[in-house]
Amino acid sequence: MSWELTKLPFFEASHYALADRVNAWREKHASLLHSHPEREFGPIAREILRALGEAGLIEYVLPQPKGGAIARPDVRSICLIREALAYDSFLVDSMFVMQGLGTAPLWQHADPALRDSYLVPCRKGERIAALALTEPDAGSDLAQAATTATLDGDTYVLNGEKRWITNAGIADFYIVVARTGEGPGARGLSALIVDAKTSGLTAGPQTDLIAPHPIGPVRFENCRVPKANMIGGAGSGFKAAMATFDIFRPSVGGAAIGAARRALKETIDRVKTRRMFGKTMAEMDAVQGKIADMTADTETAILMVYRAAWQSDVVGGRVTRESALAKYVATEAAQRVVDSAVQLHGALGVARGSIVEQLYRDVRPMRIYEGANEVQKMVIARAMLADPKP
Repeated sequence: MSWELTKLPFFEASHYALADRVNAWREKHASLLHSHPEREFGPIAREILRALGEAGLIEYVLPQPKGGAIARPDVRSICLIREALAYDSFLVDSMFVMQGLGTAPLWQHADPALRDSYLVPCRKGERIAALALTEPDAGSDLAQAATTATLDGDTYVLNGEKRWITNAGIADFYIVVARTGEGPGARGLSALIVDAKTSGLTAGPQTDLIAPHPIGPVRFENCRVPKANMIGGAGSGFKAAMATFDIFRPSVGGAAIGAARRALKETIDRVKTRRMFGKTMAEMDAVQGKIADMTADTETAILMVYRAAWQSDVVGGRVTRESALAKYVATEAAQRVVDSAVQLHGALGVARGSIVEQLYRDVRPMRIYEGANEVQKMVIARAMLADPKP
C-alpha cells in the first residue's frame, strides 16, 4: 500500500490532504482493490462506486453545483486519485473515472433539470454512467460516426452500433453521440442521454480484453429517445466530446504513473533480494542501468502529467496540446517501465497472476483508448506548427 503523492510545486495543501484521504480509503477498502473478476463485473462495480461515493471521492470527477452551475473539476485532484487507485487496481480506477467521463457532457452543457436528475445518484455511486462514442468504423476519428438520431415529433429515433464501450451492459444510462445531420462530419453530431432500459437498446456481450475490463458493444434499433434528452443543442456533440477529453486526458497519464510507480517498486524489491552469480541483482551494473531508465521515465511522466493538470486548473483556456502530451508521454513511459519490470522479474514476470504480469496487461490498452497515441502525436505536432511557443 506504499503510495504517496510526489512533492511538486504544482500542488497545494489541499492536494496533499486529498492524498491522505485516498490512502485512508485504500486501507479501508483493500479487498476491493485486490478483487480481480474475469467477467461478472456488475456486482463488484456497484460495490466500488458505493464505497467511492460514500467517501465523497466521486465528487472530484463529478463536482457539486455552485450557484446553479457546476464548476470545472480540479484536474490535479483527478490525476492524483487515478494515480493512487491504479497503483493497486485498474478496475477501481476505471469505475472512478467513468463516473466523470460518462457524465461530463451533462454537467458541462445540459439543462439543470435534466442534469441533476442523473448526476445526483451518480455522485453517490448509486447509478453507473457510460459514454458511447466509438463505432466499428469510427474510433479515434469521431467525426466519422455513423449512428443516426432522426427527429420524429418529440423523439429522436436512434439506429446504429457503438463498440468498445466501457461499462456496456452494467451502465444505467449512456451518453450517445449520434449523427443528427446539421452539417457534414463533426458539425452534424449531437449528444443524447439514453436510459439503459430504453426499448431498442441492447448491450453486450462483454468483449474479452487482455486485461479483464467491463467493455462491449451497444446497439440501437429504432430506439426512441425524448427530444428533451438532447444535451447542449443539436450539432454540439463533437464539441462536448472534445471538451471532455481536454479535462480527462491528462488523467490517463495519472493512471499510467500509478502503474509505472508500482512496477518500479516491485522491481526494486525483487532485485534487492534476488541473488545471481554470488550477488544480488541490485549490485549488477546492467540492472542498475535498467533501474535508472525506469526512474527517469517515471519521473518524466510525473512532471508532464501534473504540469498539464496545473495548466488546466491554474492558467486555464484550451489545453489540448498539453493534454495530448501528458497522455502520450506518460503512457509510453509506463509501457517501457512495466516491460523492464517484467524482464527483470524473469519467469516470474510472465507468470499468470504476478503483479508485474497483471500490470503488463493493464498498461498496454492505455496507448490506444481516449485517442491512440499516434493521434496524440498528430495533435501535438499540429498545435506546435500553428503556434510553436511552449
